[in-house]
Amino acid sequence: MSNDPLLQPYQLKHLTLKNRIMTTAHEPAYPEDGMPKDRYIAYHAERAKGGIAMAMTAGSASVSRDSPPAFNNVLAYDDNVVPWIKRLTDALHEHDCAAMIQLTHLGRRTTWNTGDWLPSISSSKHREPAHKAFPKLAEDWDIARVITDFADAAERMKEGGMDGIELEVYGHLLDQFWSPLTNDLDGPYGNASLETRMKLPLEVLATVRERVGDDFIVGIRFTADETEAGGITPDLGLQMAQIVADTGQCDFLNVIRGRVHTDPSLTDVIPLQGMKSAPHLDFAGSVRQATGMPTFHAARIPDVATARHAIEAGLLDMVGMTRAHMADPHIIQKIRDGREHDIRPCVGATYCLDRIYGAGGALCIHNAATGRELEIPHVITPASERRKVVIVGAGPGGLEAARVAAERGHDVTVFETQPDPGGQVRLTAQNQRRREMIGIIDWRMAQCAARDVTFHFNTWAEAEDVTALNPDVVIIATGGLPNLELFESGEEAQNVISTWDLISGDVKPAERVLIYDETGDHAAMQAAEVAAHAGSEVEIMTPDRTFAPDVMGMNLTPYMRSLQDKNATFTVTRRLKGVTRSGNTLTATIGTDYSDYSFDKEYDQIVVNYGIMPMDDLYFALKPLSGNKGAVDYDALIAGKPQPRPSDGFQLFRIGDAVSSRNTHAAIYDALRFMKDL
Repeated sequence: MSNDPLLQPYQLKHLTLKNRIMTTAHEPAYPEDGMPKDRYIAYHAERAKGGIAMAMTAGSASVSRDSPPAFNNVLAYDDNVVPWIKRLTDALHEHDCAAMIQLTHLGRRTTWNTGDWLPSISSSKHREPAHKAFPKLAEDWDIARVITDFADAAERMKEGGMDGIELEVYGHLLDQFWSPLTNDLDGPYGNASLETRMKLPLEVLATVRERVGDDFIVGIRFTADETEAGGITPDLGLQMAQIVADTGQCDFLNVIRGRVHTDPSLTDVIPLQGMKSAPHLDFAGSVRQATGMPTFHAARIPDVATARHAIEAGLLDMVGMTRAHMADPHIIQKIRDGREHDIRPCVGATYCLDRIYGAGGALCIHNAATGRELEIPHVITPASERRKVVIVGAGPGGLEAARVAAERGHDVTVFETQPDPGGQVRLTAQNQRRREMIGIIDWRMAQCAARDVTFHFNTWAEAEDVTALNPDVVIIATGGLPNLELFESGEEAQNVISTWDLISGDVKPAERVLIYDETGDHAAMQAAEVAAHAGSEVEIMTPDRTFAPDVMGMNLTPYMRSLQDKNATFTVTRRLKGVTRSGNTLTATIGTDYSDYSFDKEYDQIVVNYGIMPMDDLYFALKPLSGNKGAVDYDALIAGKPQPRPSDGFQLFRIGDAVSSRNTHAAIYDALRFMKDL
C-alpha cells in the first residue's frame, strides 16, 4: 500500500472511500430536460475511472418547483429523475467511486420568470444582486412544504442507489434563513435568535434523516464565515457547526467561507487565476479541529502538493479538486503511476464557469474532451499507421495538434516564427494576474518533448519548406493579427493601435486613452488595466449595451477591482466611426447604432479591440497543392469521425484564429477533433 496521504482510504460512517480526493458539487449544466442523462453520466464516470473516491454530483439539484434551475440544474423534485440517478450511480460504482448528490432550494438565488413562473421565496425581502429576483417572504405553509420537498428528494436519491446527499446551506434558501444578513422574518423561523434562524435547516436535516434512515450518508455544505459585517462570523460559524454536530444527524461538514450573492463575493469563494491558492484551507481545518466532524473542503486547490498538505496536516478528511479534474480527470491514476508531472494543470482561467453562465455548458479552456466524453477520448490511442505531420504555428492550437499527433505515434514537425511557443497565450500571460495561462503552453511543450516532436523556432515557413518534408498532413495554426478596420468602413483605421501593442509593452500608454472594444473579450480589459495602472485617463467604450460580455462576472471581477480607484470610465452604446490626427491629438468621431447622433471627442491615444484577422497566406499557397484542397467534411468532424483521405496529395487543414477570430478553447478543440483519429 502506498504511503501517500492522498491514497489512504477514509471511513465515512459505514462507507469506505478508497482515497482522499473527491469532486465537490458543481453543475456543468449538462442535464437534458432536468435529467442527468448520457452526457452528464459520461462526464462523471470519466473522473471515477480516473480514480476519485467520491463524486458529489449536481451543483444544487432542485427539490421544489418554486426553485427553478438557475443554469440547467438537475430536477430532484421530479420522480422521473430516479432511473437516471440509478444509471449515474451505477456508472460511478463500477469504478469503486462513491456517489452522492447535493440537494437545495435556491430561495432567492434564482428567478420567477422560468419554469412554472412561481414566485421565488426567501427569508429575505431583498433580491439577490446576482440573480435579481425579488422574493416573497416565506409563509408557514411554504416552510412546511419545503421541508417535505427536501425529504422527498432525498428519498428519490436513495431509491436511485446514491450513497448519500449533501444539503446546500450557503447562499441558498437554508442559508438565507440562518444568516443574520438575510433573515427578515418574525416568529419561530425569524431573526430573533440563533435558535430561530437555525430552525429550518435543522428541521430539514432531521426530517431527511428520519426519511432515509441511518444507513445513508447525510451532510451539509455551509458557510462558516460570511466575511461580511453583520453576518456569520468565524466564532458564530464554529458555534453553528457544533450545534449541527451535536444533533447526531449529520455525517460530514463541507466548509465554505464567504458569500455568493454578488459576482465579487462569488469570486472570493471560488478563486480564480491570480488569486491565492487554497485561501480558506486553514479556516476549514479550524472547523474540523473544533468539531471533530469529518470535514471536506474545496476552494482553488489546483495541485497535488496542496491537496497532499491538506491531508497530511490534518486540515481535511477529503479534499475537493473539482476544477482540477475538469482539466485532468485522471489525476489519481497519474499519482498512482508516479506520473504527477503528466497531470494537465488547471490554470484557473475559470472558462468552465464562464461557459455555464454565458453559454449553457461547462468546458475546460484547455481540455476540449471535458464535457464531450461521448465523442472525444481523454486518452489518445496509437494509430495503426505512422504518418508525417507538419504543423505551422506553435500557439495553443498548433501545440495541441502536435501533442495529439505525437501521441498517435506520428512523425511531427512544427514551424514557428517566434523564438518561443505560445502565440496569444504568451501575450495574455504578460499580465501577472494571468501568468498561469502559460501552463497551457508549458504542459503541451513537455508532452511534445517526451514524444520527440521536432520544432523549428525563429522560422518563417514558406510553402516550399512544408512540401520539402513530403507531409501526409499539414495543419495551419498560424493565428492572426489584430484587426484595425472599423466596422464596415472598408479600410484600416489610421492613427490607432491594437490592444496587443499595449499589453506587450511595445507602445506605452498616453495621457488620455480610449479603449474601443467591439469584441468584448479579455484583451480590452487587459489593455485598459495596463493604461490605468500607468496613470492614464482611460475610457472603455463599446457599441454594445454591456461591456466585456465574453469575460463574464467572475473573470471580470479582478479587472473591476483593479480599476475602481483608477481614472477609468465605461461608456456603452457608442460606436467609433473614424479617427483623425491634429498634431499630437486624435479626434474620434463617435456615433451610436440607435440613432444618427454623432459627436467628436479628443484623445491622446486610441486602442482598438476588434478581433483577429487570419494570417492565411501560407494556407492559400498550399491549398492548390493539397489533396483535399483544404476542404473539411463537416459531417465527419461533428460526428467525431476521421476526415476522408484524398487519393493523392497531403491533407490540409487550418485551425484556430487562422480560420477566424475565436478563442483558445476553439483552437484546441479544432486541433483535437482533427488529430484524435489521424
